Amino acid sequence: MNQTIHIYHTNDLHSHFANWPRIKSFLAERKRWHEEEGDICLILDVGDHADRSHPFTEGTAGKGNVQLLNEAEYDAVTIGNNEGITLSKEELNDLYVQADFEVVVSNLFDLEGNRPIWAKPHHIIQAKNGVRIGLVGATAEFTPFYRKLGWQVTDAKESIIQAVEEIRGETDLIVCLSHLGIKEDELLVDLCPNINIILGAHTHHIFHEGKWQGDTLLGAAGKFGFYIGHIAVESSFEKSSARLIETSRLQETEDGFDEFLVEQGKKQLGELVFHSTKTLKAEWFKDSELGTLFGRAMLEFSEADCALFNAGIFMEDMPKGDLTRYDFHKMLPHPINPCLVELSGAELKEIYLQSLNSEWPQLELKGMGFRGVVFGKMLHFNMEIIDHRFYINGQLAVHDQTYRLITLDMLTFGYFFPSLKRAAKTYFMPEFLRDVFSQYFHSKALK
Repeated sequence: MNQTIHIYHTNDLHSHFANWPRIKSFLAERKRWHEEEGDICLILDVGDHADRSHPFTEGTAGKGNVQLLNEAEYDAVTIGNNEGITLSKEELNDLYVQADFEVVVSNLFDLEGNRPIWAKPHHIIQAKNGVRIGLVGATAEFTPFYRKLGWQVTDAKESIIQAVEEIRGETDLIVCLSHLGIKEDELLVDLCPNINIILGAHTHHIFHEGKWQGDTLLGAAGKFGFYIGHIAVESSFEKSSARLIETSRLQETEDGFDEFLVEQGKKQLGELVFHSTKTLKAEWFKDSELGTLFGRAMLEFSEADCALFNAGIFMEDMPKGDLTRYDFHKMLPHPINPCLVELSGAELKEIYLQSLNSEWPQLELKGMGFRGVVFGKMLHFNMEIIDHRFYINGQLAVHDQTYRLITLDMLTFGYFFPSLKRAAKTYFMPEFLRDVFSQYFHSKALK
């Protein structure tokens, strides 16, 4: 192989579009350079390009992201959990209809065991000089969420190993698009040494000059479009090198691009929900009328006995006047679903006491779907302690009786309340918090 293979990769953009014009311009320029030199250029994305916390992605159900990838001439992508579990099954099945690139994901099936028509377990690119580049990919196993949406995800590493075995004899180089996280990638290297390059994502890790593990080169470009990864494969694979290009150092191209996309999303989300007669303040550190109304909406939606959530979820005040889907999106931009948890009276009392942690309100929380600034005060509805006795919905709680708590999915992952991770749960999907809240007001307006 006399030509150099240039692989450019992005991951975990999460709809942070401020740097996208620079990324697009850089990739176009580099692709032209390499092709003029007779070299091979591939452009790949490793998932979570879309994030419904951005109004453009919300308003287009992710199709706007696909159009941006088309315009930047990406060759292939895999899906992240934001594409996989924040869209309904119908929306995900429709997402890539107009994609000009391949979607490589080996571990996603419907409940009947059928692979979606838009997904491939592997893809082989035949370069002009006869070099065959095999692409494999998989996404993180958020099993209960996928199942609730009508999908099943199989063991990611096993599915990648199987895909590699299917194409190993037909390829000269195998590249894995892994939206699994750094620890899983390191395990994958040991399990499948036939992979030459693993492009990583999901855990937002960074390898400034790549990382060699055995004979496999790992690349990772962080998050939010801060970096573009570049791997150059020379005449022999052992001469391969990796580096990151910092996008803020690239020449500025289009000013105000993100603002333009926000306006596009605002138009898409212009549907009227209801008319508010007053402004309701978003309070992060105390009880509020806005928080009380949201608690009522959650209880009505789920028919639960009580509710628990953090006040930091409210990113904007509820303004006076006509409110659209865009207003609710600004107020609650998080891709967070409601979750109903079954707990005994004793377990619920323990949860209540844990939630009084005085350090939590100021916690600057990142991840788990939360797109806010600080965690905020924990708000409780239909549960309280009076004279050292625990009451649920005005009644003294029975130690071993089962109660139904409506809360946020992020509070069930074990970071805040380990017992919620172990408890019986029902996730409501694809409804987000903003859907529950807007429907509450919309239903009241119809009455």
